[in-house]
Amino acid sequence: MKTQLLSHASAFVLRTICCIALIASASTLPAQAGVMLNGTRIVLGASERSVSTIVSNTSRNDYAVQVWVNDMADSRARVSPFIAMPALFRVRAGEEQVVRIIKTPGELPNDRESVFYFNAQEIPVQDPREENSLKVAIRTRVKLFYRPRGLPGTALQAPAQLEWKLIAQPQGTLLRVTNPSAYYITFIGIRVLDGQTPIDLSDTEMLAPKSTLEYPLKHQIGASGATVEFSTINDYGGYQDPLKARVRF
Repeated sequence: MKTQLLSHASAFVLRTICCIALIASASTLPAQAGVMLNGTRIVLGASERSVSTIVSNTSRNDYAVQVWVNDMADSRARVSPFIAMPALFRVRAGEEQVVRIIKTPGELPNDRESVFYFNAQEIPVQDPREENSLKVAIRTRVKLFYRPRGLPGTALQAPAQLEWKLIAQPQGTLLRVTNPSAYYITFIGIRVLDGQTPIDLSDTEMLAPKSTLEYPLKHQIGASGATVEFSTINDYGGYQDPLKARVRF
């Protein structure tokens, strides 16, 4: 299937932050997180013993920070094959802390990437002068990709290998996308073009290696078929140049 670059395309990005409110009694609410990470995703190759990320305190207050790695289900009951060190630390206003993520012994698939999540939970330090205040503890959660040695191709090439197909059903048409590569692919947005009104698929998901996703379309696609425009996120959290691909029946 031939895939080519587009000059432009509409896109959107979703950002999710999990918040836990620590309430004392009245009411000042900070506008944003005091603790920030230096990236929106982390990649650890099997040839590396560890990977580092930087936790920065961009606020005027001191914070304690707890970090850990868990799975997509956000379960802390399951043992993770990664350790984040130091696991608990204090970072003063305007300062940084380097955190190392280390792979522990244990088997993970060697024919495809695995995905976990790095968590940084900020814990506000209570100022005794601010007894009647609202403190918000924000947890930042970013993807951690473990990449085995010797995978075919590259993560940058994977989006062009996607296979797109239309599935006709009595209740409507499905768009099926298959990822034959060994890499996770995160969509920014997908647009279906068939000569009628463009269909924007806003509820796009991350597509796992060697797996398939299906999206219901708003109207039937004619016999002439359709094309898709889509964009993805690279290893550095940046947006890849949009691609265009033919959809087959």
